[in-house]
Amino acid sequence: MGSAGHIDHGKTSLVRALTGIDCDRLEEEKRRGITIELGFAHCDLPGGERLGIVDVPGHERFVKNMVAGAAGIDFVMLVIAADEGVMPQTREHLEICALLGIRHGFVALTKIDMVDDEWLELAKDDIAVFVRGSFLENAPTFPVSSVTEQGLGELKRHILQTAETLAPRRRNDLFRLPIDRVFTMKGHGTVVTGTLLSGSLRVGDEVVLEPSGVASKVRGLQSHGDSAGDGRAGTRAAVNLQSLEVGDIRRGEVLARPGTLFPSERWFVRLSCLPSSPRALRHRTEVHMHHGTKELFARLHFFGRDRLNPGEHALAELRLSEPLVGVFADRCVLRAFSPLRTVAGGLVIHPLGLSLHRRDPHCAARLALLEELSALAVAPDAQAERLLIVQLMLAGDRGADRAQLSVLSDLDNKALDSALQTLSSKGEISCFDKDSRAYIAAQALESLCAACLAQAAAFHRKEPLKSGMARGALSAGWSKAIPPRLAHFVVERCIRNGSLVVESELVRLPAHKVSLASDQAGLREKILQAHLKGGMAPPNMKDVLDELGVDPKQAGGVIKLLVEDGSLVKVTEGIYYAGGEMAEIMRRVRDWFAAHEELDHTVLKELTDGLSRKYLIALLEYFDRERFTIRVGDARRLRKT
Repeated sequence: MGSAGHIDHGKTSLVRALTGIDCDRLEEEKRRGITIELGFAHCDLPGGERLGIVDVPGHERFVKNMVAGAAGIDFVMLVIAADEGVMPQTREHLEICALLGIRHGFVALTKIDMVDDEWLELAKDDIAVFVRGSFLENAPTFPVSSVTEQGLGELKRHILQTAETLAPRRRNDLFRLPIDRVFTMKGHGTVVTGTLLSGSLRVGDEVVLEPSGVASKVRGLQSHGDSAGDGRAGTRAAVNLQSLEVGDIRRGEVLARPGTLFPSERWFVRLSCLPSSPRALRHRTEVHMHHGTKELFARLHFFGRDRLNPGEHALAELRLSEPLVGVFADRCVLRAFSPLRTVAGGLVIHPLGLSLHRRDPHCAARLALLEELSALAVAPDAQAERLLIVQLMLAGDRGADRAQLSVLSDLDNKALDSALQTLSSKGEISCFDKDSRAYIAAQALESLCAACLAQAAAFHRKEPLKSGMARGALSAGWSKAIPPRLAHFVVERCIRNGSLVVESELVRLPAHKVSLASDQAGLREKILQAHLKGGMAPPNMKDVLDELGVDPKQAGGVIKLLVEDGSLVKVTEGIYYAGGEMAEIMRRVRDWFAAHEELDHTVLKELTDGLSRKYLIALLEYFDRERFTIRVGDARRLRKT
């Protein structure tokens, strides 16, 4: 439970009267008689559970502390003094609670010992008018006095009954503890406190501070002053962190498990401008943003409009002054600079830095998907599959891994895994990295496959004489901005479905056939005839090309094709044999080895009708490279297979 209300309306006194705990722990608070920082108390429930109570400051200067305290509460006790009635911070605190998604609570009408019965009735009527149209419209009001204790019994019974019967706010299993206090405890070291928004924590767990990335380990854990083996969602927790100093930690950071949250400076939200806002919110306006226990600056960017009028809703991008971690369906509060007051609230629909520009040709489609997300955020569990599909479509050709999808869906582990399995079985998504469990939407995957095939087609047009390209070369062009494993997955998918064919480690389109243009076909024939004419003493390739007046680069593809189809055999640089001539030489050498153990260049000269040393050495080295022979001293022996 959290308290809310104007300064000096008796919030802290009422909590003390209900629990016996004084939430004003600072010397300055006691001297000035006002609450400055968040205070914490608790009371035991009949069922053995413990109710945590957050007491928030009521002064307008400390609204940021109030927001930090209200971020994790399940229901609110709105405190209104009978002698003053509804005041500015009464209104603002109620608006903040509504913007944070709080939907349960009641009114505590305090200081009734300071007014007469007639004034008390007027105060009740005033409250009834004030809460009309809000989530407290049908909530009960309890007249109480912290001095005389009048009405406290009935109020406490209602609090305990509410705590026992109210279903906790929906929470997933992603551990998050927004830090609202950092201090040193003698004999223990550095301690942080906060309301555990979701997930659980145990002593010994590895943790990290986000967005700073500072790592630590849970040395000790307490809840409401008592040692605890673990901390559960919805409870207050004090965490003793190992090997950290107070200076290493900032209030507003989030304690999380490593690799589960992702800092970003760009968020997309469904923004609601309060009807009470004194003016419209304009495009590119800078505001104070409150999320969890963090306050920072943010600049608003609208799409298709230049302002958001009081009472209106719209999609907006928040460009933050520093990185922040959040989860889909989180709530944030925006306050204007002048006058400094709450003007709007945001429902977070994409906290991972989606890149979106008005000139982007896909901007309209992406905006439509974001608008759909704002509707899905109301009940994510009910439409888990659609929610994941939309987020993966927004992720585009990079996809998203399971940790990111947890943040982008706010689903618990069981619901998330079930939805991913169902979507995979339907073929609507594909897992391209089993280690990190990374997925991509079918639509994005098909686009990548099309880009891959287009790359292959472009290669064939540029290199018609090449039968194919290496897989690595195929991935080099279209896949620069995507994960390497996704590029590999796309190529393998195209091979499996027959869109690509693999031959001798080369990849090609099924319809690609090496074909020569008429001038190339003529060149092919001239080169081949020159080598056939040379017999066992073929001409040097450079001399052939010079005689034909052809540039070596121009003839490269034709020569390679002659080698690939076996018409020519490359023995060494510049020396090529016609395929038939090489077959005849190999036959003669095999016949020699049938009756002899060794072969040298003298014997080979006899077998090749007196070839010169230039050809003999080249042939012997070629035999070695082809693993036909093995050199032993100056002679060759037939290599055993």
